[in-house]
Amino acid sequence: MSRSPQRWWALGLIALAQFMVIMDTSIIGVALPRMREDLGFSPGELSWVFNAYVVAFGGLLLLGGRLSDLFGARRVFVTGWAVLLAGSAAAGLAGTAEVELFARAVQGAGAALIAPSALTLLMMLFGGDPKELTKALALYGAAAPAGGTAGVFLGGVITEYLSWPWVFYLNIPIAVVALIAAPALMPAGGARRGSLDIAGALTVTAGLATAVYAIVRAPETGWHTARTWITLAGAAILLGAFLAIQAKRREPLMRLSILANRNLAAANLAQLLLGAAWIPMWFYLNLYLQQVLGYRAFPSGAALLPMTVLIMIGMIALAPRVIARYGPKPTLVTGLAVLAAGLGWLALVRPTGSYLIDVLPASLVAALGMALAFIPSLGTALSSARPEEGGLASGIVNTSYQVGSALGLAAMTALAAAHGADKLGDLPALTDGYSAAFLGAAGVAAAAALISALTLQHRSAAAAAPRKEPATA
Repeated sequence: MSRSPQRWWALGLIALAQFMVIMDTSIIGVALPRMREDLGFSPGELSWVFNAYVVAFGGLLLLGGRLSDLFGARRVFVTGWAVLLAGSAAAGLAGTAEVELFARAVQGAGAALIAPSALTLLMMLFGGDPKELTKALALYGAAAPAGGTAGVFLGGVITEYLSWPWVFYLNIPIAVVALIAAPALMPAGGARRGSLDIAGALTVTAGLATAVYAIVRAPETGWHTARTWITLAGAAILLGAFLAIQAKRREPLMRLSILANRNLAAANLAQLLLGAAWIPMWFYLNLYLQQVLGYRAFPSGAALLPMTVLIMIGMIALAPRVIARYGPKPTLVTGLAVLAAGLGWLALVRPTGSYLIDVLPASLVAALGMALAFIPSLGTALSSARPEEGGLASGIVNTSYQVGSALGLAAMTALAAAHGADKLGDLPALTDGYSAAFLGAAGVAAAAALISALTLQHRSAAAAAPRKEPATA
């Protein structure tokens, strides 16, 4: 199977999976104002349409990877598409905010089954040839930003000319195609005996959700109130319980000793901070275009297409060449620094600004930084694990990015609200709030560049690609 020409069709389906799970984080961005009007979300609660998906996604990724090990990557991949289909139908039919958030969590659970099994399948198909694997990872990596901004664009078209429920119904025919194609294209993956760490999955998901809830609600309840600190303490207890469970179980969701690998830990931290910087930029750039510049849904989505095109070109054509010439560490640190510069430039947005001056050039700089940073951090995280732990490594790196996305957006939501982002209709106040979020995200990216420079060991360019032995499922 690993040398069959159909493996490239299988890669297309794997890239489609990555495209879809990321698109589902972004396609709701342009639709948020309409959803707020129809379902009664408050400005502070609105970010939970995103966070409900991302918290379930990030919290359950390790469980998804474990299920892939136990039952076979292909079976879990197909199951994930079925769950995503069900959640998408429920999200489109939702008539209340509570049902919408529950349906988004179901979508996130489906994505948590799809993402680690997809990356495991990629390693099974291409892990034996480093050159092919580098090409496969570049295409896989490019699918993420493509899905992110395609979601914004499609969300704009759908919201403008149909209605917001169709941003969820779009998933249904694609899921049906995946359910039909996967059994024919994908290797089954070796199922094996073992136990499920349900307690670990519950504690990590509940802990992350509680932490995000506390940060989002803090501007309203007050950072110094007992309620905020009790909620944060509860999150710390749950996450501490997760670590204790992992340390004691014979077959945990995440073997803690794997993080003793310095490069693996450093690359995952880079992915976490990359998500924490990038996702808030996307979220508030959408709001700035619509709430301040007055763009309708479709023009708002179209405005971000240049950024997406640059990211895709950068990931497929530029990043592999830079890595080959200078190595993964310099490429990653440079990319994060460029991303920080682009976000800092975006922080200069004006209430009377324009797309060509305030948005386009800064967003292109940020996109270039993302393109340079994503591939070396992903490749290093995967290559640093032992071949037999490829599935675990893929689960951890996916978790790192999604957890960073959720916590970063929660923190920037709190920062933006403290600077006026909750004052709808007041353009100077809204701009101040969005600017604060961009500046905060720039600080995260700059910190990531510094931390990566200090913690990541210098490796040869060849090390950016995972090892020759194929990872088991």
